[in-house]
Amino acid sequence: MNDVFTVPPVYFPTTGEAWRWLLPGYLFTIAVETPVLLLLLSRAHRWPRRLAAGAWLTACSYPVVVVALPLLLGLEPRARYLAVAETFAPLSECVLFALAFHAAGTRRADRWRDFAAITLANLASFLLGEWLGQRGWFDWLAG
Repeated sequence: MNDVFTVPPVYFPTTGEAWRWLLPGYLFTIAVETPVLLLLLSRAHRWPRRLAAGAWLTACSYPVVVVALPLLLGLEPRARYLAVAETFAPLSECVLFALAFHAAGTRRADRWRDFAAITLANLASFLLGEWLGQRGWFDWLAG
Protein backbone atom coordinates (compact mmCIF):
# COMPACT_ATOMS: atom_id res chain seq x y z
CA MET A 1 0.00 0.00 0.00
CA ASN A 2 1.22 3.47 -0.80
CA ASP A 3 1.63 5.44 2.44
CA VAL A 4 2.01 8.83 0.74
CA PHE A 5 -1.47 9.84 1.86
CA THR A 6 -1.21 8.76 5.48
CA VAL A 7 -1.09 11.54 8.04
CA PRO A 8 1.78 11.03 10.47
CA PRO A 9 1.81 12.59 13.93
CA VAL A 10 3.25 16.08 14.35
CA TYR A 11 7.03 15.85 14.67
CA PHE A 12 8.91 18.70 16.31
CA PRO A 13 12.65 18.48 15.68
CA THR A 14 15.09 19.24 18.43
CA THR A 15 17.12 22.41 18.13
CA GLY A 16 20.19 20.30 17.37
CA GLU A 17 18.42 18.45 14.58
CA ALA A 18 17.31 21.71 13.02
CA TRP A 19 20.78 23.27 13.19
CA ARG A 20 22.39 20.11 11.76
CA TRP A 21 20.69 20.84 8.44
CA LEU A 22 21.70 24.48 8.23
CA LEU A 23 25.15 24.49 6.59
CA PRO A 24 24.80 21.45 4.29
CA GLY A 25 21.35 22.56 3.20
CA TYR A 26 22.49 26.12 2.65
CA LEU A 27 25.38 25.00 0.45
CA PHE A 28 23.10 22.67 -1.51
CA THR A 29 20.52 25.41 -1.96
CA ILE A 30 22.94 28.04 -3.25
CA ALA A 31 24.53 25.44 -5.55
CA VAL A 32 21.13 24.93 -7.18
CA GLU A 33 19.66 28.44 -6.99
CA THR A 34 22.67 30.54 -7.98
CA PRO A 35 22.93 29.17 -11.55
CA VAL A 36 19.21 29.80 -12.03
CA LEU A 37 19.61 33.39 -10.85
CA LEU A 38 22.70 33.88 -13.01
CA LEU A 39 20.72 32.85 -16.07
CA LEU A 40 17.31 34.34 -15.36
CA LEU A 41 17.64 37.61 -13.45
CA SER A 42 17.01 40.62 -15.67
CA ARG A 43 19.81 42.26 -17.61
CA ALA A 44 19.55 45.23 -15.27
CA HIS A 45 21.74 43.25 -12.86
CA ARG A 46 25.37 42.59 -13.65
CA TRP A 47 26.96 39.21 -13.02
CA PRO A 48 28.50 40.06 -9.61
CA ARG A 49 25.08 41.10 -8.27
CA ARG A 50 23.45 37.96 -9.68
CA LEU A 51 26.13 35.81 -8.08
CA ALA A 52 25.87 37.59 -4.75
CA ALA A 53 22.08 37.28 -4.83
CA GLY A 54 22.38 33.49 -4.88
CA ALA A 55 24.24 33.44 -1.58
CA TRP A 56 22.64 36.46 0.09
CA LEU A 57 18.96 35.70 -0.52
CA THR A 58 19.37 32.13 0.69
CA ALA A 59 21.33 33.31 3.72
CA CYS A 60 18.34 35.46 4.67
CA SER A 61 15.54 32.93 4.14
CA TYR A 62 17.16 29.56 4.76
CA PRO A 63 17.61 29.80 8.55
CA VAL A 64 13.92 30.62 8.90
CA VAL A 65 12.92 27.70 6.66
CA VAL A 66 15.27 25.15 8.25
CA VAL A 67 15.53 26.22 11.89
CA ALA A 68 12.72 28.57 12.90
CA LEU A 69 9.72 27.14 11.04
CA PRO A 70 10.34 23.50 12.00
CA LEU A 71 10.69 24.51 15.64
CA LEU A 72 7.54 26.66 15.48
CA LEU A 73 5.32 24.47 13.30
CA GLY A 74 6.88 21.03 13.44
CA LEU A 75 7.68 19.14 10.27
CA GLU A 76 4.43 17.20 10.18
CA PRO A 77 1.93 17.38 8.72
CA ARG A 78 4.45 17.84 5.95
CA ALA A 79 2.00 19.59 3.63
CA ARG A 80 1.46 22.38 6.19
CA TYR A 81 5.17 22.86 6.79
CA LEU A 82 5.97 22.87 3.06
CA ALA A 83 3.12 25.27 2.26
CA VAL A 84 4.41 27.78 4.80
CA ALA A 85 8.14 27.29 4.15
CA GLU A 86 7.96 27.20 0.38
CA THR A 87 5.75 30.28 0.30
CA PHE A 88 7.88 32.19 2.79
CA ALA A 89 11.21 31.58 1.00
CA PRO A 90 10.48 33.05 -2.46
CA LEU A 91 8.18 35.74 -1.10
CA SER A 92 10.72 37.01 1.43
CA GLU A 93 13.53 36.80 -1.13
CA CYS A 94 11.51 38.78 -3.69
CA VAL A 95 10.83 41.50 -1.12
CA LEU A 96 14.48 41.66 -0.04
CA PHE A 97 15.71 41.74 -3.63
CA ALA A 98 13.26 44.49 -4.56
CA LEU A 99 14.20 46.58 -1.54
CA ALA A 100 17.90 46.17 -2.21
CA PHE A 101 18.08 46.41 -6.00
CA HIS A 102 14.91 47.83 -7.52
CA ALA A 103 14.96 51.60 -7.78
CA ALA A 104 11.92 53.72 -8.51
CA GLY A 105 12.86 53.69 -12.20
CA THR A 106 13.14 49.89 -12.50
CA ARG A 107 11.03 48.70 -15.40
CA ARG A 108 7.97 46.66 -14.44
CA ALA A 109 9.04 43.87 -16.82
CA ASP A 110 12.44 43.66 -15.11
CA ARG A 111 10.80 43.49 -11.67
CA TRP A 112 8.52 40.63 -12.70
CA ARG A 113 11.35 38.82 -14.44
CA ASP A 114 13.45 39.07 -11.26
CA PHE A 115 10.56 37.82 -9.13
CA ALA A 116 9.99 34.92 -11.53
CA ALA A 117 13.71 34.06 -11.49
CA ILE A 118 13.78 34.02 -7.69
CA THR A 119 10.65 31.89 -7.54
CA LEU A 120 11.98 29.44 -10.15
CA ALA A 121 15.30 29.19 -8.31
CA ASN A 122 13.44 28.30 -5.12
CA LEU A 123 11.29 25.80 -6.96
CA ALA A 124 14.37 24.19 -8.50
CA SER A 125 16.11 23.72 -5.15
CA PHE A 126 12.91 22.41 -3.55
CA LEU A 127 12.20 19.89 -6.32
CA LEU A 128 15.79 18.68 -6.57
CA GLY A 129 16.05 18.46 -2.79
CA GLU A 130 12.85 16.44 -2.57
CA TRP A 131 13.94 14.16 -5.39
CA LEU A 132 17.35 13.52 -3.82
CA GLY A 133 15.80 13.14 -0.38
CA GLN A 134 13.47 10.43 -1.67
CA ARG A 135 16.57 8.58 -2.87
CA GLY A 136 18.33 8.76 0.49
CA TRP A 137 20.97 11.35 -0.38
CA PHE A 138 20.41 13.25 2.86
CA ASP A 139 20.08 10.28 5.21
CA TRP A 140 23.49 11.05 6.70
CA LEU A 141 21.99 14.23 8.18
CA ALA A 142 19.22 12.37 9.96
CA GLY A 143 21.46 11.74 12.86
